[in-house]
Amino acid sequence: MDFSHLSTLPHAVRHFARRRPDAVAYAFEGRLTTYAEFERHTDSVAQALAAAGVVPGERIGYVGKNSDHYFELLLGAAKAGAVMAPASWRLAPPEVEYIVGHADAVLLFVGPESAPMMRQLLPSLPLVRGVIAMEGGEPGWPAYPDWRDAHAPVPVAHRPAAHDVVLQLYTSGTTGRPKGAMLTHRNLTYGTEASERAGLAWSCWTDDDVSLVAMPVAHIGGSGWGLRNLLAGARGVVAREFDPAAVLDFFERERISKLFLVPAAMQFVLRDPRARSVDYTRLKTLLYGAAPIPAALLREGIAVFGCGFAQQYGMTETTGTVVALPPEDHTTDDVPRMRAAGKPLPGVEVAVVDWEGRRLPPGEVGELMIRSPQNMAGYWKQPDETARTIDADGWLRTGDAGYLDADGYVYIHDRVKDMIISGGENVYPAEVESAIYGHPQVADVAVIGVPDEKWGEAVKAIVVPRAGVAPERDSIVAWARERLAGFKVPKSIEFVDALPRNPSGKLLRRKLREPYWEGYSRRVN
Repeated sequence: MDFSHLSTLPHAVRHFARRRPDAVAYAFEGRLTTYAEFERHTDSVAQALAAAGVVPGERIGYVGKNSDHYFELLLGAAKAGAVMAPASWRLAPPEVEYIVGHADAVLLFVGPESAPMMRQLLPSLPLVRGVIAMEGGEPGWPAYPDWRDAHAPVPVAHRPAAHDVVLQLYTSGTTGRPKGAMLTHRNLTYGTEASERAGLAWSCWTDDDVSLVAMPVAHIGGSGWGLRNLLAGARGVVAREFDPAAVLDFFERERISKLFLVPAAMQFVLRDPRARSVDYTRLKTLLYGAAPIPAALLREGIAVFGCGFAQQYGMTETTGTVVALPPEDHTTDDVPRMRAAGKPLPGVEVAVVDWEGRRLPPGEVGELMIRSPQNMAGYWKQPDETARTIDADGWLRTGDAGYLDADGYVYIHDRVKDMIISGGENVYPAEVESAIYGHPQVADVAVIGVPDEKWGEAVKAIVVPRAGVAPERDSIVAWARERLAGFKVPKSIEFVDALPRNPSGKLLRRKLREPYWEGYSRRVN
């Protein structure tokens, strides 16, 4: 089989615009865009970017909810050689300001929900040369369709290469500042080609597949999944944002056959009273990941949806999934295999090393290392961080502790890093601690993840109050909410006289976590 159309994202668009011109590429709130139209629209976007002075290698920013037009922008930027750098609309203004500024974005594309915030932030973003409103009605900003359609739908001169960076997704770091993971065309197309070559039935797509893009595009689970149908010539149904009732509506109206959800989102769908009356017969595969899943929730999902389930393990830096537990390994029985993250996908190597970098045999816990064509190109403007994450031989440190069994299955045991995963969102304690530390009632603070039935993990702050003050939980929470996205704000606060530290002053975070995780076999929920 010829896979030349998967060398770059624009190659895939051009291929299916010729092969299936009248097939729908994306559906969004009643708007249907065929592959032929998508090819023309993305050519116009590339021309508009060039006319605005955007040159190959420059970044454009997107701040807004999901839209089919986001994918037009992403592919138009790919044709022009520009790099898309989305920021989550859920983030607090200082967080968005940092991401847009750090990316050196020269043009911004803003959804209506983020317009008031961006008007306030623009004076502090001097590199931004213009703003385009993704939906009309913003005074002084051209509306996206008008901006796009003012330019002819003809190809630009630039020709992208497989290893050009096309997407820059921001992932929080242990320093408290997000890092821009640079993803190339090849990073984004390799998984599709490898699965097709290997004939992985559950991972292969057909022309009549319909996927639901319900996760936010500022995450790999949104952007990556939203590109998957484009690489197969299938239809992608884009949800503006995740809503359990709307997901059930999509099943009834759109005949969804492929779906990716984080476990917390799956739980919300299953709790809807309609969940057990909807027809799921078209659903082939439900892929889940970004956080571990409770065994009881998985059993319930298998019983209700009645489709194949596939667990996904990966990270932004690996362009999403590199390890998967396929449908044939899923069962409602309580067997050890169901606690595995899965096996490496084709072309992916996994190693487990000790803290000195030595390979460990099956069954021994160490840090998981990944080597794959999906490994990112690096962190934008952070060569030292890149070198700490990817070694000279191409092995990427995941920060996750786990082990391999004798059959090559990967098991996640703990986290090397302190990251909390709450509802599929990554939260780094250092970032939350930094936001809380400036509160006038706080002398010291540590943030940990604790088990939570609804979110998997919940953010908990342990605070040492300043001497002579009576600390107020509501005041500290309100302070954090002004500076952080809602999912990063502590769900609970505990006051203590002192935090446990070793002789050199290093916080003993594990000691703080232990009481809450007693009885759990893994320190992830």
